[in-house]
Amino acid sequence: MCGIVGYVGNKRVVPVIIDGLKRLEYRGYDSAGIAVCGNGEGLQIRRAEGKLRNLEEVIRLKPLDGTYGIGHTRWATHGRPTEENAHPHRDCSGRVVVVHNGIIENYVALKRKLIEEGHRFTTETDTEVIAHLVEKYFLKSANGHHPSLEEAVRKAVGQLTGVFALAVIAVDEPNKIVAARNGPPAVIGLGKDEYFVASDVPAILYHTRDLFFLADGDLAVITPQGVQLTDFNGQPIVRQVQHVTWDPIMAEKGGFKHFMLKEIYEQPRAVRDTTLGRISQETGHVFLDEMEITEAEFKAAKKINIAACGTSWHAAQAGKFMLERMARVPVEVDYASEWRYRDPIIPSGTITLLISQSGETADTIAAQREAKAKGSKTLAICNVVGSMITREAAGTIYTHAGPEIGVASTKAFTAQLTALYLFALYLAQLRGTMSAEEAKAAVQELTRIPGKLEHLLTHEEDCEDLAKEYVRSQDFLFLGRGIHYPIALEGRWQPREMKRSKKLPTTCFIFRLRPKSCHPYWRSCHYSFLPITSQFAVGVMWISPGIWQSRSRWSDSRLFSVVLIRMQVTAARVCQRHFPSWCF
Repeated sequence: MCGIVGYVGNKRVVPVIIDGLKRLEYRGYDSAGIAVCGNGEGLQIRRAEGKLRNLEEVIRLKPLDGTYGIGHTRWATHGRPTEENAHPHRDCSGRVVVVHNGIIENYVALKRKLIEEGHRFTTETDTEVIAHLVEKYFLKSANGHHPSLEEAVRKAVGQLTGVFALAVIAVDEPNKIVAARNGPPAVIGLGKDEYFVASDVPAILYHTRDLFFLADGDLAVITPQGVQLTDFNGQPIVRQVQHVTWDPIMAEKGGFKHFMLKEIYEQPRAVRDTTLGRISQETGHVFLDEMEITEAEFKAAKKINIAACGTSWHAAQAGKFMLERMARVPVEVDYASEWRYRDPIIPSGTITLLISQSGETADTIAAQREAKAKGSKTLAICNVVGSMITREAAGTIYTHAGPEIGVASTKAFTAQLTALYLFALYLAQLRGTMSAEEAKAAVQELTRIPGKLEHLLTHEEDCEDLAKEYVRSQDFLFLGRGIHYPIALEGRWQPREMKRSKKLPTTCFIFRLRPKSCHPYWRSCHYSFLPITSQFAVGVMWISPGIWQSRSRWSDSRLFSVVLIRMQVTAARVCQRHFPSWCF
């Protein structure tokens, strides 16, 4: 996931862009670069392989400054992670530069054609094609008239196949940034006499909280006078400006050693904020925000489809248990990336629920559009106000988790589970599958969860001791039953997220049948034929009598201990030491 930051305004442009790029480091990158203009020295570019500190050192040795500019952190997709392949990329004349997030699928054909027309390429990337396309249309004059930069960009993106968010500047059009989106997220920030473009909200939070997301097919022209918005055909459009309530400090570490640890400790607040204003403890009623889906449609729903990716898919699997058990409505869960490719059957009376932390997940957006095309109303569970999925949904349940910087999800996952529980309660009440007394008891128990989480997080030393005990474990087996199976799946996901450089072998196992059934026991016996040693650990998400009885079989297999693993409690400590995670 590449990071983009652009700025036009009165501040020193280089510190603004570098600071914004630092706040996008969580996206991962292998090189970085910056291009600025406006100080009378033409277009200046600095790039460096590796971390941002390398770029800062290059800038220290060879300073640059200007009144507007763009910066980029690159996650290599085409070409090696080298300085020459780092963004920004130039055209032949050196008067146009581009930064880009995404993949240009037809870049080989475009590059071949541009070479035939005399263009010279110096990198291995797909992005350089964009710079040359803009040059082709921008520097070509008709009757002595040069097209504007936005006209050139509009023509260039019309030639592209793939997904992209990009920002372009040119020497010949000072104090102007042209940004376009088709797939990856892009946000426009509106400050006082200053304007921003970025890949994500944290990059600009220290400067403004007023912003809007570009939609697919949007092209923005950013100047000191403001932002002009059109579609790729040049037709003016308007996007609603959102005021983000996140405090910039919420995106900082807040005294913790790293973001993930901070976000683990923010889970009680995330659950409390997601619940706040949506329940009545006196009556047990659940109140959701105004939606275009009526109570009658919710009540008459024959089926709910849920589409999500990654951690959100695990939350969706847990939500399936909640909805079917409480609201007594059939639920089907799919990976959003695969759902549309199987041409799903969506009968009348089906509601499609999309779950995404960012609201900009491309596969989930595609699944949403597939559902809408087949006549299903869509509901979103999302953390970002004004994001693409929320704009296209008939209703949204916001999670209010705040920005999540850590790669491995913590509070966003917990908040998604909370939102799903609220939705299940809401449907159960509408459909009459839960009595008033049961609803009241469920709501009261929900209000106790933040306090229980806070108490759980007081066991940090115990969790750290367990993490140290199992640092030598070479494999983890996560066991889960029922609703705890998706929690086990998320447990397996986390160590791999945090230890990408050395994949930690993990296995996820499910007991689906009745506790007394011999089949689950047989399956656990089957796993005991693995080479289980003192470096093999088992994490049990939830103990039922049947699972607990099977523990003796594991003991016979020289398993030195059985650990109860609960989501995220020691994930941060694990991350610090490359330990296995989630010990409790």
